[in-house]
Amino acid sequence: MRLSYPANVLIIQIPCSGRIKTIHLLRALQYGADGVLVAGCREGECHFRTGNFRARCKVERVKEILDDLGLGADRVEMYNLSASMGPRFAEIAQEMTARIKELGPNPLRGPRPGENVAAALRPMVTQT
Repeated sequence: MRLSYPANVLIIQIPCSGRIKTIHLLRALQYGADGVLVAGCREGECHFRTGNFRARCKVERVKEILDDLGLGADRVEMYNLSASMGPRFAEIAQEMTARIKELGPNPLRGPRPGENVAAALRPMVTQT
């Protein structure tokens, strides 16, 4: 089955959502992302026991920071999914893209000419 989600969605895979750090989420926005979606294991089904709970706490902290900065907490969201929920992931990606379009571009800054956001973020997330 081929999933259809918006072309502007960049997927960065990591072994566990618990490995994501607050700085990763903030840097994604700094490097020009208009929004960030974190997809973790379903609650109670994490292979690393508490990774998805740690990720949720970090996402909530970033939401607080974004509200304090006036950028809007709605730019960052976390969903709990299982690997077999591909169609639901595609649906969530479409919903998140629509939400971000309503919010408008990231007021922090857009990507600079020639800057490859994916290349900048991938090593930072996968090597920690």
